[in-house]
Amino acid sequence: MSTWFVTGASRGLGLEIARAALRGGDTVVAAARNPQKLPEDLRRSDRVLGVAADVTRSEEITDAVDRAVQRFGGIDVLVNNAGRGLLGALEEITDAEARSLFDLNVFGLINMTRAVLPVMRAAGGGKIVHIGSRSGFEGEPGVSMYSASKFAVAGIGEALAAELEPFGIQSMVVEPGVFRTDFLDTSSLSTAARRIPAYDGTPAHTTLDWIGTANHTQLGDPVKGAALIHEVTSGEKLPGHLALGRDAIERRLVTIRSLQDDLAAWQDRSAATACDDAA
Repeated sequence: MSTWFVTGASRGLGLEIARAALRGGDTVVAAARNPQKLPEDLRRSDRVLGVAADVTRSEEITDAVDRAVQRFGGIDVLVNNAGRGLLGALEEITDAEARSLFDLNVFGLINMTRAVLPVMRAAGGGKIVHIGSRSGFEGEPGVSMYSASKFAVAGIGEALAAELEPFGIQSMVVEPGVFRTDFLDTSSLSTAARRIPAYDGTPAHTTLDWIGTANHTQLGDPVKGAALIHEVTSGEKLPGHLALGRDAIERRLVTIRSLQDDLAAWQDRSAATACDDAA
C-alpha cells in the first residue's frame, strides 16, 4: 500500500487518479483549494485525507504536507496535477494573464515538489508524477502560453529524473491528449480578455472556435487514463514520459519525424560550426 498525494483532486483527471489509487488499495491525500468540494466517495473513505492546498500558496502546501505525514507516515507518490489552460494568440495575452498561468502550472508544481522532496529523501525513495500535456511537446496555435507552461513541466520532470536518482526518487511526465473532463469549461480554461480581430480566421482563433464544439466530446476516457497512470506508477520503474491517449501518441510521432527532418536538413552545416582546432 502506497500513499498518493494528488493535487487538483476535486475533479477531472486528478479526481480519477485519486479514485484509481483507492481501487488499487492505496491511501490518498486529496488536495484541493476547497476540500468541501471533494466528491462524497472521497470524503467518506477512511483511506482519504482531504486537505486544503492552493499550490500557489506556500503556507497551504506546507500545512498539507505536514498533515499527510502525520496521518499516513509519509508520501510515496506525488501527483502534480493542479493546473489550468489559457487560450489566445500570443499578441492578445497580457503579462498578468501569462504570469497567473505560470504561477499555477509551473511555480505551483515547483513549490509542491520542493515541499515533498525532504519527506521522500528521508524515506529513501518515492515517485513524482507530473501531469503535462500533448501541448508540452508540440506548440500549437492559440495555446502558446499554455504550451510554454507545459514545456516547462516537461523540462522540470526530465531534470528531476536525473537529479533525484541518487536518492531513489523517480520522476515521470504524463502527456495527455484531449480527455473528456471539464478542462474546456470556464472553470479550468480562460481566454485572453483582449481579442484582436486581425486573428479571426487564422489558426490562433480557429482553436478558440474548436473549443465550443469539442467540450465534453473529447476522445479520451479519464477513468481509463487514470487507471493507466496508476498502473504505470505502481510498477518498479517509471518511464521518463507517458503519452496518454491515441491523439497524444499520434502527435508525438509527428513531432519526432519533424525533428528528424529538421536535423537531417542542416546536420552537416551545423556540425561544421565547430572551432577549427576542435577534436
